[in-house]
Amino acid sequence: MLKLPKLPDRTPVKLTLSLSPDLHQRLLSYAALYRATYGADEPVADLIPFILGAFLDSDRAYAKARKEDLPPIQEPICRRGRQKTRDTGTVTATEA
Repeated sequence: MLKLPKLPDRTPVKLTLSLSPDLHQRLLSYAALYRATYGADEPVADLIPFILGAFLDSDRAYAKARKEDLPPIQEPICRRGRQKTRDTGTVTATEA
């Protein structure tokens, strides 16, 4: 038996979403601070997955739920690739 287990699915999932102008500005400000801190100019779209990952990693209630009994994951039903959300407008989820 190998020490290295079978690698997980690494197929990226493309998610397109609409942001409020305020949130977009905040993300641009974050990217500017990132550039000033690390000297690397990273597009907001490249930072978002890491921002979301850091948020999920720091959410104590989520971590506790993961250790216990999380509710089952339900994939959104997207008709023609679009689903309306309450706050941010249209979200499109497609697999790359």
